[in-house]
Amino acid sequence: MNERSEPRLSFFRHNARWLGAGFAMTLLSTFGQTSFIALYSSDIRETYGISHGAWGAIYMIGTLASGLLMLFAGSLTDNIRARILASGAMIGLALIALWFFAGVPLWLLPLAIMGLRFFGQGALSHIPTVSTGKWFAANRGRAIATVKTGYAAGEATLPLIFVALIAIIGWQASWAVAAVLLLIGAALVSFLLRTERDPRIAVDQLESTGLNHHHWTRKEVLCHWLFWVLLPGIIAQPVFSTAFFFQQAHLVEVKGWTLTQFVSFYPAYTLLSVASLIAGGMACDRYGSHRVAPFMLLPLAAALTIAALGQTLWAAALSLILLGAMSGTANAVVGTLWPDLYGTRHLGAVRAVMTAIMVFATAAGPGITGFLIDAGVAYEYQLLAMATYSLTMCAVFHIALTRVRATA
Repeated sequence: MNERSEPRLSFFRHNARWLGAGFAMTLLSTFGQTSFIALYSSDIRETYGISHGAWGAIYMIGTLASGLLMLFAGSLTDNIRARILASGAMIGLALIALWFFAGVPLWLLPLAIMGLRFFGQGALSHIPTVSTGKWFAANRGRAIATVKTGYAAGEATLPLIFVALIAIIGWQASWAVAAVLLLIGAALVSFLLRTERDPRIAVDQLESTGLNHHHWTRKEVLCHWLFWVLLPGIIAQPVFSTAFFFQQAHLVEVKGWTLTQFVSFYPAYTLLSVASLIAGGMACDRYGSHRVAPFMLLPLAAALTIAALGQTLWAAALSLILLGAMSGTANAVVGTLWPDLYGTRHLGAVRAVMTAIMVFATAAGPGITGFLIDAGVAYEYQLLAMATYSLTMCAVFHIALTRVRATA
């Protein structure tokens, strides 16, 4: 089908099947996201008798391994149907959840973390983003924003539900519930995509070029200066968010809050995440992702500063609200930026590199912050350093993207 810009309700009605499948993938990716896994940090450390640093190292090893695997598996989205890939990822994630339920030996804990991160954060984030980027052109920002509201829905509901489940049935038994939900999700996605668009056909019909009216290959992207200049800013959002949520149990201990009080503000986080995701997608369609990108890290810098300096629960609420605003905007911008810059023909292979690098980088956040906490470096100082870095990257984005658009 030839896509054209169309009214909002008509767009949703005509594309509900594909958008709904993407939404389900991103929602269920929550089970492999740090914000969810971190809910189990205290229980895991207590069960296995390990320190903050040891748990951070295990998490880092598992996440690094998943990133390496993602580097090779990510390009499969250029040739294999999303229905097959997404169903397989959900089933794989369900099996890992059942393994936690049965009891993972300490020496295999990095392998279990690798499974959670690869199938959850990696595959169930990569597949819907690449597929949506290929299937839509004129409405790409709107489509990606719609699909990625699944992240916000998962972050708003699943942590609250599973914190309650942990209190009632225990942390290991709660993973059995996660496995059931994932298997239901696999069946749902398979049903929604039963007449899925073939990505090989979609590329021919809906392809859009990048800079210099060219479809960039992975090799060309990696040899282009812009990729490496933007990379430090692109990874700031997932790295710092991952570190923040991974250490949320430590943060509430330092501030004198409770984990239940802290996660009670997740709905506010979600509300701002959804609002900024939709607004960010619309802004990218209207003004271009290159004009929106320099602003996406500003809320992150403010959130980290408030979390570092604030002492009351209002500071916790405001920091989560700002993190939500940043998360939504960044998801819309980053999902739109790569096809805008480098085209759609090789989007799966190009984004696989970015996903792998992002996973590698997010592995470092929990590991480094955990070691620094063990070494006596105040977590508040670490948050302030992250905020300063984020502000610097805003300036880098503005300079680099202004220059490349002027010469394209």
